[in-house]
Amino acid sequence: MRFCVLGSPTGWYFHDLARAAEGRYELIGAPFSRVHCGWSAGGRLEFASAGLDLAQFDAVLVRTMPPGSLEQVVLRMDVLGCLEAQGTVVRNPPRALELAVDKYLSVARMRQAGLPTPATWVGQDAEEAVEAFGRLGGDVVVKPMFGSEGRGLMRVGDESLLWRVARLLTQQGAVLYLQQFVPHQGHDLRVLVVGPRMLAIRRVSDSDWRTNVSRGARAEPYELVPEVAELAGRAARLLGTPLAGVDILPDRDGRLHLLEVNAVPGWRGLARALDVDVAAMMLDYLRDEVDRGHVVPAEPLAYNGDLSSPATCSSRPARPPAPDAPPAPDVPTA
Repeated sequence: MRFCVLGSPTGWYFHDLARAAEGRYELIGAPFSRVHCGWSAGGRLEFASAGLDLAQFDAVLVRTMPPGSLEQVVLRMDVLGCLEAQGTVVRNPPRALELAVDKYLSVARMRQAGLPTPATWVGQDAEEAVEAFGRLGGDVVVKPMFGSEGRGLMRVGDESLLWRVARLLTQQGAVLYLQQFVPHQGHDLRVLVVGPRMLAIRRVSDSDWRTNVSRGARAEPYELVPEVAELAGRAARLLGTPLAGVDILPDRDGRLHLLEVNAVPGWRGLARALDVDVAAMMLDYLRDEVDRGHVVPAEPLAYNGDLSSPATCSSRPARPPAPDAPPAPDVPTA
């Protein structure tokens, strides 16, 4: 099988995938920033990146969400959507990528579904942010709407500092995203969802309230318990992300809080801590999706592993949905 990885061909994750693919799959990297599409008079839609015809691959794995203008981001999602609709397996699905990359929208969806999330306020006015700061207990985490690996996070426990931060962000045209700080035990949980399988680590930080491995936290093996597995599975199903990194924070009383769902999850620290070949697991999952003909998922809020027949963006016939699709992940089967 031929897989295309949309991401940096020189990055660690592509090299890890290439190692796992050797002798088993053909793997080619392509930059997301050069994705384009077009057609000639009477011709079919063509989707490409850096000279590669994306429709000639059995599956496309999205390994990055690079920054860009609104038009650039919309184009990238449109190309993935039409590519998927014409029969190519795209993981994660473009609609799921759109939901998960937007911190507010994804957390709001989880809250509407009754999942436990920290109290949150999102707005555009500095004075209103100061008022929300008080309602949130006077101890908040200011986050960018888009971002990962703990970048751009700031914990603020002083009203005057919050005012200055909010003023600066609004002058830069940024949205103000405030989330109540949850006192915790110095660790959180990262659950990696790969189709029907789950793996988990505990991320421990002795010197920083942030628990990202990229920020110096250490990864330790964690044996999934049913409560954590169920919560991670519900979040992944809700957003339609069969590949997901679900961040769950136990507070000091042991209550669980869903922080976010990452639709382009990393696994470097997790693979090392668990001594598991996650890259091989990812590629085998793609193979299984291609074999089963999994192309276009249902709407995220109804996502349960059953796939609807796709509308087509070209004359190329789409693969039919599989009648025996497995359930979405809800129990650990590592």
